[in-house]
Amino acid sequence: MRNEYNHLVWHQSQVTRACREALNGHKSVILWFTGLSGAGKSTLAHAVEKRLYERKCRTFVLDGDNVRHGLSSDLGFDEADRKENIRRIAQVAKLMLEAGHITLTAFISPFRLERNLARQIVAEGDFIEIYCKCALTVCEQRDIKGLYQKARLGHIANFTGISSPYEAPENPELIVDTDQWSIDECVQCVLDYLQEKGIIH
Repeated sequence: MRNEYNHLVWHQSQVTRACREALNGHKSVILWFTGLSGAGKSTLAHAVEKRLYERKCRTFVLDGDNVRHGLSSDLGFDEADRKENIRRIAQVAKLMLEAGHITLTAFISPFRLERNLARQIVAEGDFIEIYCKCALTVCEQRDIKGLYQKARLGHIANFTGISSPYEAPENPELIVDTDQWSIDECVQCVLDYLQEKGIIH
């Protein structure tokens, strides 16, 4: 640790996470949606949030594009910047976990190491990795922004799935086949998992 931080001490709140969870009527957790661009991460995360909101749950979505407009606006897309982007998101998600929220993060987060680092900063059971499994060909068909085509033409560097690898989760808590199931089926799959684990009732 750098010397200038040696004087910092974590201040323990009198209102604990358990207090906030009791007030909210549900447990807090991080739902980490990962998958290729076009796999449906943001669509699914926002659809799940809507259903949770209808159940009176405290929620918030951290979306990849939205975060790049603010918190990570100073970062590029090379491997080092992607790693820093995920580190920042993980720390924000951890704070929201303590605030008692169900936090949904929708990021490609292509590297297993970074996803595992995000998992390791919270307690076991607090991080639920949801793999939005979708064939690359389907992702390209869905690409209304034309990003895959630009990447194949060499106009976008370090594009996941084309010029940069995507490392699929080896043991995610949940796999959602977004190229096989309807959005309603995908949402229900996530909600069923949360109910099974006692996070929502």
